Amino acid sequence: MAGTLTPAARRGYGLGSVATGSFATVPGLLLLPYLTDRLGVAAGLAGVIVLLPKAWDVLLNPVAGQISDRSTNPAGRRRPFLLRAGLSLAVAFVLLFWGPTSPQGLAAGWVVVLFLACASAYAFFQVPYVAMPAEMTDDYGERTRLMTWRVTILALAILVSGGLSPMIRNQLGPVWGYRGVGLFVSLLIVVGTLGAWRGTRHTPMDSYGTAGTSLREQLRIVARARDFRILLTAFIIQALATGAMLAGVDYVARELLGSSGMSTVLFVCFVGPALLVTPLWQRYAEAHDKRVGFLVASVLLGGGALATLGALHLATGLVPVTVAVIGIGYAGCQMFPLSMLADIAAVDAIRTGSNRIGVYTGVWTAGETLGLAFGPFAYAAVLALGGYVSSTTGDAAQPDSALTAIGWGFTVVPAVLVALSLFFVTRYGLDEAEVRRAREVAA
Repeated sequence: MAGTLTPAARRGYGLGSVATGSFATVPGLLLLPYLTDRLGVAAGLAGVIVLLPKAWDVLLNPVAGQISDRSTNPAGRRRPFLLRAGLSLAVAFVLLFWGPTSPQGLAAGWVVVLFLACASAYAFFQVPYVAMPAEMTDDYGERTRLMTWRVTILALAILVSGGLSPMIRNQLGPVWGYRGVGLFVSLLIVVGTLGAWRGTRHTPMDSYGTAGTSLREQLRIVARARDFRILLTAFIIQALATGAMLAGVDYVARELLGSSGMSTVLFVCFVGPALLVTPLWQRYAEAHDKRVGFLVASVLLGGGALATLGALHLATGLVPVTVAVIGIGYAGCQMFPLSMLADIAAVDAIRTGSNRIGVYTGVWTAGETLGLAFGPFAYAAVLALGGYVSSTTGDAAQPDSALTAIGWGFTVVPAVLVALSLFFVTRYGLDEAEVRRAREVAA
């Protein structure tokens, strides 16, 4: 296995984030408004509809991980999954927003079925994709550099998909707007799929052998890994916070800032900083270790959410600035945990001689998916408690309690969740010295 990767390999791997970023972002941003303000589904029920298909991935992702762990495809253990699952995801996503809009029961059922198909295809793309860094390089610092490329491209993908999708919806109008979004995002998924598949074709992968035990036994082994449990718990809690903020962007823009076009502005402010600060986070990790970087980034993520609450009440013109602080923290909270996950999975494979990297990443992505799914669900629950009024036109007058719920769901709830995650971030123990010792013993 190579220690230092070529720039082409880093870029090629990073391109997969065009697919993962687009799919992870746009449903979280627009699927809930599509249900409440296009199909007229009540906020509480809409939250359940968004949650259920992704909750399915909690069961499916570890299975996808084990299947990829045991793959003997001549083209590689992980890469063939990228092509098949990515293209299937693109087709399912087109169909998601092209279903009937009435009667309401049929329309909601269509969304459930197609979103379930999307989630299933995504599992078989995302899990092998996230597993690849542990097999691409055995270098502790190189994994951070690889994640720098991934998160930078991820930020660009989120910026493009999340920033342009509301604009496409608004420009095309209520009938064709969401359908246009479906087509646009599916094309981005195809670009990311083909980019990752072709871009990593010349990169040697370490197999680490094959884990021959049952999935239940492998899950039991993974569950006993202390650092993995700690890191995963922190990441799930932060994914829940991020999912709630994403779900709230459109509502905050329309109801609190008075313009649906502000959703694009907020999104740019949230994601845009990552394009600039991710390389700086890499340098910070090289000087202070990635564990410390994760802690600092988490503080910025939660602190920015609280600052946004103050800006919404005192000076709405500062909201883009405080959201940018959230974005700076978000970049680090994506890059560092993914690099740390690869360290954990690789060290386990080195020490045991059994490759359960896919199971590790399957459990990881299941947790991330559940967190991102519960984010919109939690936000929808806050809206329901506040008495949010659903409609088929998106222009219903909202009571003061609903406006308060929109703001608190976007700021206070995420800030409290991030504060909770700090308890776990500070307890993570795997560092560069331990990774190096594992490699030396194996050698």
